[in-house]
Amino acid sequence: MRFIKKATILAIVLLFGGFYFLVPSDLIKNDFVEPSESVLKKLNVRPVKLAPQLSWVESQNYLPLNVSYQLLAGTPSNQKRYLAVGISSVRRLHGTYLLSTLQSIISKSSPEERASMVVVLLLADFDASWREATVKEITSRFPSELEEGHLLVLHVPQHFYPPLQGLKRNYNDAPTRVTFRSKQNVDYSFLINYSAGLSHYYLQLEDDVSCANNFFTHIRRRTEEQEAKMTTWTVIEFSVLGYIGKLYKSVDAPLLARFLFLFYQEMPCDWLMSHFRELMTQKETIIFKPSLFQHMGTFSSFDGKHNHLKDKNFREDLNPNPNADVFTDMSIYRDNAPRRAWDNAGEFFWSNSIKKGNFWAAVLDVPAVFTSIVVETGTEGRDLLESGQVEIGHEVITTPTGKSCGEFQSVGTFKNGRFERNELDKDYSSASSCLRIRVTADQRAWLIIRKIVVRTR
Repeated sequence: MRFIKKATILAIVLLFGGFYFLVPSDLIKNDFVEPSESVLKKLNVRPVKLAPQLSWVESQNYLPLNVSYQLLAGTPSNQKRYLAVGISSVRRLHGTYLLSTLQSIISKSSPEERASMVVVLLLADFDASWREATVKEITSRFPSELEEGHLLVLHVPQHFYPPLQGLKRNYNDAPTRVTFRSKQNVDYSFLINYSAGLSHYYLQLEDDVSCANNFFTHIRRRTEEQEAKMTTWTVIEFSVLGYIGKLYKSVDAPLLARFLFLFYQEMPCDWLMSHFRELMTQKETIIFKPSLFQHMGTFSSFDGKHNHLKDKNFREDLNPNPNADVFTDMSIYRDNAPRRAWDNAGEFFWSNSIKKGNFWAAVLDVPAVFTSIVVETGTEGRDLLESGQVEIGHEVITTPTGKSCGEFQSVGTFKNGRFERNELDKDYSSASSCLRIRVTADQRAWLIIRKIVVRTR
């Protein structure tokens, strides 16, 4: 029944949405002025036929949007990436954050992460001189990213937009506010529509954010965990703010694009996103903390007024630990997997029936010399490790529970559920392959391993 209800609702949306999307563009009017042909030639702009994207969309039985794109910079790749990061930007009255946002995305990603990602930037302002200056700056700052297909810069001409004046004043918003948020919905619709065939997942950002280190890896891990649960989901949120850090499956992206377009004048994009999630039968929000993205703008793109909105859950350095596989022979309570203690993403490993000899272990991808190790267990004085020690090991072997090391040596014991030791390399100068927490006595309470932070040389 839920499937039938979902299919019926989406069929109605597409039926009426399809009629509206195919309105001839010469009937669409607004007060913006389209740039002249001479300006377009000066920008060296060329229309881009979206054959790969439209072919993919049509194969999914979605009606195509009546839109064509201008590629301002970048070289599209034939290779499908894991993640497409979508950003829409317009000219601001005070200050600009776009270049800083792009720099944050690039600098907070490793070369391997960038190879699995494409950033799609829609310059959605109809001011041709602003677009020209912005493209010039981007071309100067990010030449390799443009050449290698990691960054694409697009524009959609004005005549593809629906009416942006004289719209319904829902929530008693001022006409200028209604125009701004309605156009933003269409901007995102066009951006998501283009990005649908470029990757397996789509991430929505804004043009004034900073990123956590290795945000891509965290997103991939969380997505894989969610897929492993075999649960239905439409959007995963990596920030609690607005339309920042929202992750979608690309298979749902064409429908999301049409949904935003169809209801573009009804309400702001983040409200529409909540309705879309519910229509797709995801009843509860899925939010991961700490947040991976922080709003850094201080001036609104709408009216230039101060906007000091910040995400209090943001942490820039989420996972300083080296890459490793994680194993345990302890029971796992619900979905509090042992990996969570290593990732340091605000979650924890939780177990019960703890016996002497039980262990939690991380096997490093690359052996390293530990310089410091901090392990914190329990929360609010409960579920602490009552008796245990921390060990480092060498010579990786295969065991019935996974990988481990052939030999271990203790580097210290827990006190009040906590372990910390610095300058380890002074006593243990050779590279280690394993870090193990071993229980040294039967435990009366449950166990939470909340945080593990290691530094290596």
